[in-house]
Amino acid sequence: MSKYNVAVLGPIPRDHITTHHGEVIEKYGCATHTAIGLANLLGEEGTVHLVSHVRKMDEAAIKELLSVYPNINTKYITSDADQGDVIKLKFLDQNTRVEKQTGFMNPIIPEDIEELMHCDVFVCVPITDYEVPLETLKYIKAYSKGIIIFDAHGPTNTITISGDRKIRFWIDRDQWLPYIDVLKMNLEEANCCWFEKEYKIEDLVHFDDKNQSHLQDFANHALSHGVKSLIVTLDASGGAVFFKEGDHVRHEMVKSIKVDHVIDTTGCGDSFAGGLGFGLLGDGTNYLRAAKYANALGALRTQGRTFEVFKSKADTDQILIANYGSI
Repeated sequence: MSKYNVAVLGPIPRDHITTHHGEVIEKYGCATHTAIGLANLLGEEGTVHLVSHVRKMDEAAIKELLSVYPNINTKYITSDADQGDVIKLKFLDQNTRVEKQTGFMNPIIPEDIEELMHCDVFVCVPITDYEVPLETLKYIKAYSKGIIIFDAHGPTNTITISGDRKIRFWIDRDQWLPYIDVLKMNLEEANCCWFEKEYKIEDLVHFDDKNQSHLQDFANHALSHGVKSLIVTLDASGGAVFFKEGDHVRHEMVKSIKVDHVIDTTGCGDSFAGGLGFGLLGDGTNYLRAAKYANALGALRTQGRTFEVFKSKADTDQILIANYGSI
């Protein structure tokens, strides 16, 4: 029996990527990054249970891809509805991209995870607003003691009828917060989570998605509504980590892990979420250690086009020691 069990909930899209160098890459993405990064860190110490819905034409290829990782359980990757995400990404520069989504996974619902309530951590990595619904988080909270990590990329992104992926305000945010233990997002998503009750038209036209002035207020709000830690990634600056110490909200910056040459940034956020999941195994409250592992997996993800970029715990620990002086 595994010492640790981690559930990863999210889509496995068929990605068609054009990099900012003009190279074209086709691969399966999102939750595969999370699961494989975690699997490499866990080794023989744990099992990753990957929960996703895919197209029938993709199921065999996805399971074959994951079969080289003996500690990834693919039982919960199903194609009953024959629906899965299909996404085209065109990077304009290293971090800016234009997205089209032409295939849509049916949502992960409580019935999909009934057998996984023993898991220590649930890492939810939706990329669009319908994929991991609120009812699923409520079910986990009701029937499991596992830590729920949730990526705000899902509820802050939606799809138009022309297939364009667009950011949106997370208007019903406060309905979700009591059912999330660790809320992870980037700065653009953070700006979709903290909004005015009413805007002037010109303020919406000139929406500043680089603004950081609200992060402390947003953290205070989220942590007062049940979230244990808010973690906001700030690209090269690292991650802003907020968590409570008694009645005080503590704010720490965890510097990024510098990489000399970025090859592909697709899946960095999903990999980051996997690192958080690993770092919270055990006592479940060492958010700074979790952010270090998250930064390591995010940095490693940029170093190639395949999943071979991920390393064992021993090798990853050496990266942490070299960059932070400790784990």
